[in-house]
Amino acid sequence: MTESSTAASGADLALPDAVLWDMDGTIVDTEPYWQQSQIVLVAEHGGTWSREDGDSLIGSGLWQSARVLQDHGVDLGEQEIIDRMTDDVMVSIRRHLPWRPGARELLREVRAAGIPTALVTMSIRRMADFVAEAIDFQAFDIVVAGDEVEFAKPHPEPYLRAATALGVDIRSCIAIEDSPTGLASAMAAGATAIGVEHHAPLSTDGGYTHRASLEGVSLHELRHILHAARTPSNLSGGKA
Repeated sequence: MTESSTAASGADLALPDAVLWDMDGTIVDTEPYWQQSQIVLVAEHGGTWSREDGDSLIGSGLWQSARVLQDHGVDLGEQEIIDRMTDDVMVSIRRHLPWRPGARELLREVRAAGIPTALVTMSIRRMADFVAEAIDFQAFDIVVAGDEVEFAKPHPEPYLRAATALGVDIRSCIAIEDSPTGLASAMAAGATAIGVEHHAPLSTDGGYTHRASLEGVSLHELRHILHAARTPSNLSGGKA
């Protein structure tokens, strides 16, 4: 999106029917907490775990992550691994909830405008609820968690389920993600996607709007992003 189009008045542009949010790495920077848990867990079972190993799991469902940890020597069942990592991360969050830049401000603005919101995460429900309840305002209308879907991201099911629960058209929704896996899920579902680069490298030409962070991103800009996605003539070179 060009600066001139962003600066133009957006009062006549449609609001998104809903804004659908990924959690880990998008709203809160919990990825280092997950990776520390993985390092400790693998080490307890005599193995080693690298930053690259952890980065490869960003955006994946927890059951997939558990199987990868088993391949690295963790001699526990999938659910045991998931519960252990979730407990570890929740302990860290109790000490400090690490907001991503701009996420709280944009979420507040979206809520103040009366736009429905959903948290769409591959963390399990108790973790998703824990983070949602730690936010100091009513941030989400519904939560879709990893243990409530048959198919994890990058499958479109999580985002389709969120839109159905909110009673909105997914094609009129904006999804905000930080990983290639999550973006694939959102776009396959039909949402207009914003990729906020953080731990995982993102393409600047991947069919979504690329941002270095959400700092300074406003509802005004979301209107323009949605409008551009719906206007084929604006798509040539239109993804920033």
